[in-house]
Amino acid sequence: MELLIEFGVEELPAIPFLKERKNILPKWEAALAAHGIDAKGAFKFEYTPRRLVFLGELPEFAPDVEIENIGAPRAVAMKDGAWTKAAESFAAKCGVSVDSLEFKEVKGKEVLYHKSVQKGRAAKQIVPEAAKSFIGSLNFGRSMRWGVGEYEFIRPLRSLVVMLDGEDLGVEIFGVKSEKSTFPHRDFGYEKIKFETSKEYFELLKTHGVMLSADERRAKIMREFAAIEAKSGLKIEMDEALMDEVVAITEFPSALLGGFEESFLEVPSEVIITSMKENQRYFPVRFADGKLANHFVVVANSTGNESALIVRGNEKVLRARLSDAKFFWESDLASEFSAMKLKNITYLAGLGSMYDKEIRERAIVGALAELYDHELKMECGDGYLPELERAVMLSKADLTTQMVYEFTDLQGVMGAYYAAARNERAEVCEAIREQYLPDGEDSACPSSLFSSVVALSNKLDSLMGLFSIGKIPSGTKDPYALRRAAAGVLKIALNRDLNFDVRSVLAKIAPNYAKFDLDALVSFIFDRLYTMYSANPSVIKACLNSGESDVKALDAAIRALDEISRADSFKDDFATFKRLANIIKDSQIGAVDESLFEDESERALNAAFKALALDKSDAKCYLASLFGLRAQIDEFFECVMINHENPRIKANRIALVGQIYKAFLRVADIKEISA
Repeated sequence: MELLIEFGVEELPAIPFLKERKNILPKWEAALAAHGIDAKGAFKFEYTPRRLVFLGELPEFAPDVEIENIGAPRAVAMKDGAWTKAAESFAAKCGVSVDSLEFKEVKGKEVLYHKSVQKGRAAKQIVPEAAKSFIGSLNFGRSMRWGVGEYEFIRPLRSLVVMLDGEDLGVEIFGVKSEKSTFPHRDFGYEKIKFETSKEYFELLKTHGVMLSADERRAKIMREFAAIEAKSGLKIEMDEALMDEVVAITEFPSALLGGFEESFLEVPSEVIITSMKENQRYFPVRFADGKLANHFVVVANSTGNESALIVRGNEKVLRARLSDAKFFWESDLASEFSAMKLKNITYLAGLGSMYDKEIRERAIVGALAELYDHELKMECGDGYLPELERAVMLSKADLTTQMVYEFTDLQGVMGAYYAAARNERAEVCEAIREQYLPDGEDSACPSSLFSSVVALSNKLDSLMGLFSIGKIPSGTKDPYALRRAAAGVLKIALNRDLNFDVRSVLAKIAPNYAKFDLDALVSFIFDRLYTMYSANPSVIKACLNSGESDVKALDAAIRALDEISRADSFKDDFATFKRLANIIKDSQIGAVDESLFEDESERALNAAFKALALDKSDAKCYLASLFGLRAQIDEFFECVMINHENPRIKANRIALVGQIYKAFLRVADIKEISA
C-alpha cells in the first residue's frame, strides 16, 4: 500500500532543521517499527522549508506476532491438585480460562506456559499512531507554542496529508486534520490546492513552484552559479554549509548576482564575507586573481520575474551592513589598541580580568621560551622574547573594539589587522590571528613556532585557570570548551614535533594559580588522545599507563603499538606476553641472579633479553625487539615452573620475566591491551 505523508509547517529555521535532518527518516522508520512494521529502506524523505514529506510502501497488515508467557513453577501454580491464585492470575493475564493452562520445562524447571498469536494490526490503524509518535520524537533544540499555547513544535503545523492508497485517513495532529490539499509556493498564493492522488500531488507541487527534492534544488543552484561565473568572469566562493542552508530555506531557488560600492573593499575581507554569509546568506565572489570582488550572489526563493527588484533590495540591505562595518573599522583604527583596556573586561570570577589573563599567558610564554629557546632563535633570531610577550599582551586587545563587539567570530582576525595598521611586526600580527588555532576537529594549527607558543599560552592558561577554580567539565557539558583546548595543546605539540612533557610544563606554570589536583588536569588532557587516533582504545590506555607524559613520545608509542597490534601474528604474541604480565602482577621484582638458573631456557631467555639494543627513541623498533622474545618466553614457560618450592628460585624466575615486563612498561603496559 502506498503511503504519502506531508507535514506542512511555517518556514523551518535552517540550522536547527539541518542538525536533525539525518535523524528524521530513521525516526520515522522507528515509529513504524514500534507498531510492528519493518519499513527500513521502504520510504523516501524529502523536504522544503515548509514541508516534510514521506513516500513509501507499507503492507496492508503488520505481521502476526507470537507471544510467549511464562508463569510460576508447578509447585506454586498447583497445590493438592487445585489451581492456586498465582495460576488464576496468570490465566487472566493470558486471557484464557484456568483449565486451559499448561506446563512446560524452561531452564530445567516446569513452569506455567502459554503461547498465543497476536494478529497484526491494519496499516490504516498503525499509521495515525506512528505519525503522532514520530512528530513528537523530533528534536530541533527549541520549540515554539502557537494559538492558545496548547501545542509545541519547532514551527506551527499548518497542513497535514496522510494518504494510504489514495484514502485520506483523517488523522489529527496539533489540531490540524489531514486532507487532500497542500500549500503551493507563496508566489502562487496563500490558499491550499486540492488533489486526489499522490501522482497529482507531486505534479501540483511542480506546477506551483515547489521543487520538493533537495538534490534538485542544489543542482539548479549549481547550474545557475556556473552560468553567472561564465557570464561575469568572476568566481563564486563555495561554502558547503552555506549551500546546505540555502537549499533548506528555498522551495524554488534562483541565484542572482548583486554588487556593492568598491569603497567598502577598504574594510578587511573577513568582515565583508562574515557580514554576507552570517547575516544575509550571500555567497562571496572573487576576481580571477583571487581578490575579493565588490559583488555577491544571493539565492532567492522566487519563481517570478522580479530578479532586478530582488537584487536591488538585497544590495540595499548589504550596503547598510557594510556601512556600519566601515564605520567600526575607521573608528577602531582611530582608537587606542592596547592591553590596558582589558582591565575593564572581566574574564571569570576568581580569575580576574582579561588583562590578568594576558599577564598569566605572558608568564607561560616565558616558561615555554626557556624550553624551546633554540628552536625559537632558529626561527626568529635572538631578540624574539620581547616580541613574543608583546604578541600575547596584544592578543585579546581586539575584544575592546567595536568591530569584534559586532562580529564576535572575528576575534584575533581583527586584532591582527589592527596590529598591522600600527606597524607591529609580521610575526606578532600572525600570532594574534592564529592564537585560537586549532579551533575545531579539522582546523589547521598555527603556522609557526612563534604563533604556536602564543596559542599554547592561551590554551594552557584557560585549562589551568578553570581547573583551579573548579570549573571542570562533567558529562557532555563543557561550557568553556576545555576539551577543545586540551586537544589543541596536543595537536600543536605534535604539529610542531615538540618534546612537550605535559606534566612537567603544568608543574612549571602551576605557581601562578590556586592549588588543585594537577594529576586530574594531566589525565583530562591525555583523555583527548582517545579521540585523536583510530587505534584500539586499549592500545592508548596501555601507552598512557607507562607513565610517559611527553606528547611526542606518547604519539610514537601509540602509533608503533597500534601497527604491531594489527599484525596477523599479534594474537599469538599477545597471549604469551599477557601471561607474562599476569604472572608478575602484584609481585615484587628484584634483580636477576644468574647463579640461580637451573634450566637452559632460563639462560637462553636472559641472554636474549640482555642482547637487545633497546632504544626508547625508536618506539617501533623497541617494541618489536621485545615482542621478538616470544619464542624464548614460550620455551621458558614450557620448561620451568615459576612457582618453585625454593622461594629464592621462584623470586628469581619472577625477576627474569619481570625485567622484560619492566622494559615494556617504559613504553606501554601490555597487560592493558585487549586483543
